[in-house]
Amino acid sequence: MEFLDDLTHQRLPLFLLFASFTVTFVVTRVITRLIRAGKGPFKNNVSGGLHVHHMVPGLVLLLVGAFVSVGVYGAEPGASISAVLVGIGASLVLDEFALILRLQDVYWSREGQLSVQVVALTVAALGMVLLGFNPFNAETDVEFGPVAFALTAPINIACAIFCVVKGKYSTAIVGVFIPIFAWVGAIRLARPRSTWARRRYSPKKLEKATARARHFDKRWGRRGLSIGDWIAGKPTDDSVDPAVPEKPADETGDALAS
Repeated sequence: MEFLDDLTHQRLPLFLLFASFTVTFVVTRVITRLIRAGKGPFKNNVSGGLHVHHMVPGLVLLLVGAFVSVGVYGAEPGASISAVLVGIGASLVLDEFALILRLQDVYWSREGQLSVQVVALTVAALGMVLLGFNPFNAETDVEFGPVAFALTAPINIACAIFCVVKGKYSTAIVGVFIPIFAWVGAIRLARPRSTWARRRYSPKKLEKATARARHFDKRWGRRGLSIGDWIAGKPTDDSVDPAVPEKPADETGDALAS
């Protein structure tokens, strides 16, 4: 294959990271859906009332891979081995991204499908980098070069962070590669369930954000939800409107009863 023939010594670890990340996510979702359906040889790993989420071994593999990567200074086969470890570990961790963000077991809820979105966008980002697109390459600006990069990169990163705080995770990742998306996402109203909206919006502004989110979801969200259901499985709280602000949480992180 021409693509594999073109893989250089420097690009091989990135390709292995991309492949291991993608394969691990697919295998993980197949196993978890079999567990949910009560089929296959897999069992829910509960011991003494303690459930070990797969992000735990994922975090271990991610750390080991990172340490190995630093220690081998790019030498083979250490670089390739560390790339595979990082790919597997990162995939296991991001598959439970929503749980880490919410500090609740939301894996099978509508909220839990955020993990699928983050993984899908990460795969797309890795694929773009593997094909040679580098958003942090100062040479991409022919006219201004490093000066323009030094001036715009902090702004682009700040806008992407604003998108994350405003609950626009997809926009944030896309905005890293196409900055205009991050700029627009940072300026526009936050998602009503986001940290930014809960802490900074007045009831009137929160109502406006909810109406806008409902309009967006009605126009574009259903397609994404259908794909998310196909990949992650139909959520247990499918009737919950994702545009409705959630109830306040008590100190344990559980929603307060109305």
